[in-house]
Amino acid sequence: MKSILNKKIFIILFIIFINILSFSENIGLPDISIDIQQTQPNTLNPVLEIVLIITVISIAPGLLMLLTSFTRLVVTMGFLRQALGTRQAPPNQVLVALALFLTIMIMYPTFDRVYNEAIIPYNNQEIGYEEVIEKAYNPFKDFMLREIIDHKNQDNIILLANSTNTQIQNIEDTPFQILIPAFALSELEISFKMGLLLYIPFILVDMVVASILLSMGMIMIPPVLISLPFKIMLFIIVNGWDLVIGSLVRSFGGG
Repeated sequence: MKSILNKKIFIILFIIFINILSFSENIGLPDISIDIQQTQPNTLNPVLEIVLIITVISIAPGLLMLLTSFTRLVVTMGFLRQALGTRQAPPNQVLVALALFLTIMIMYPTFDRVYNEAIIPYNNQEIGYEEVIEKAYNPFKDFMLREIIDHKNQDNIILLANSTNTQIQNIEDTPFQILIPAFALSELEISFKMGLLLYIPFILVDMVVASILLSMGMIMIPPVLISLPFKIMLFIIVNGWDLVIGSLVRSFGGG
């Protein structure tokens, strides 16, 4: 009985499929075509521009993390939250949003240079799409090189160059496929160093509280539970957020 029912359902679906095919042949479907020919030399067709814009938007998070100050900011503030021991306060959304807007503030001169040197001339048809890519990359390249050199992390470039058997005579001539990961490594090293410095005073508070509890024989009380209010109080007294954010912004040398 079940097999007969399945056969009937299959026959009904097959008849519907045949009717749809015959209906589409009688009516006809509209033809869709995309013209990708260039209207002017050294310019992209509007369709290709849309595809390029969509591609940039899709990889924007990666570009934000690897080409700007975002990585150092968000990693260092993550270390600060761990050192305080406040778990989810402030929450991830707040830290990411704060890091994002601080990145916009720090990177504003770079963004402004890209806009004036690349976007405006391309919109005015003064340069082609190949040149606009180069002019848009150069400000970020200067920013990354300046941060690497200021913090003496040129060894990251040498390490990656040796790993890929690439000869680099001058640091400023580093290709983008080496410069971008070298900059990311440099930012991670800097953020870990800053995180270590943030941990030291809070570790001292934990050690003092643990020693007092141990001397009082209160070994069943978690020291972290008692030290947390003292760490927050210490952070507030020294105006910690201003010190941390100010130090982070100054570490970029004005962007």
